[in-house]
Formats: sequence, C-alpha cells, structure tokens
Amino acid sequence: MSTPSELKYTKDHEWVKIEGNVATVGITQYAQGELGDIVFVDVDTVDDDLSAGEIFGSVEAVKTVSDLFLPLSGKVIEFNEALEDEPELLNSDPYGKGWIIKIEMADDADQSELLSAEDYQAIIG
Repeated sequence: MSTPSELKYTKDHEWVKIEGNVATVGITQYAQGELGDIVFVDVDTVDDDLSAGEIFGSVEAVKTVSDLFLPLSGKVIEFNEALEDEPELLNSDPYGKGWIIKIEMADDADQSELLSAEDYQAIIG
C-alpha cells in the first residue's frame, strides 16, 4: 500500500501536503480502499474558516458515506472541481489528481497532530 513519505497523515485517513501556508488535502489509499467505489464528493465549505477537526465535506461510496475532517485550522480556498465529474479519481489516483481541497492555513495552525508516513503505516498495519 502506497504511503508517500513527503506527505503528512491524520488518524482519520487524510493526507496533507504543505507548501508554504497552503495545505492540499485528500484521502489516503487505505481510506479509498476501505470505502470502495466512490460515487460522489460533497464539499460546501469553500471560503469558510474552519478549525482543525471540523467536518469540511463528505465522500459517498457505493456502500457508505464518510465525513471528511479538516486536518489543520484555516480557510478552505479551493475544491478540486474535477471530482464533480470524476469522483472515482479518489480511487484511481488518491495522492495526485484525486486531491480534495486546498486550505490557506491559519497562522496558528497546529501541525503537531499530523503523522509521518511511518507513524501512519503503524496505525493501519
């Protein structure tokens, strides 16, 4: 199972790529595998300021709906609109074209809860 080492991870199975004060967020290969075929991605929090741990959207798969939790405090500045027509990108390319949102991180965004690839691997076994 792929867990790119340059990314950070959450216990809720999201990945985070931090570039300057912008964080790109998606779900991990493990998460998409557990969910199965993803049929819809719902994010209605663009332009909202949210705290870490708040729900920013949801992913609907054939067998379940799963909430998405913001890994870092900040403002949701972009939604990957390609997911509107191709939600299956979360299955086929979770770490690339399947990213979900971009966040402008708050100045005081706490990154201490983010996991390294090794720590995340230990959680999922």
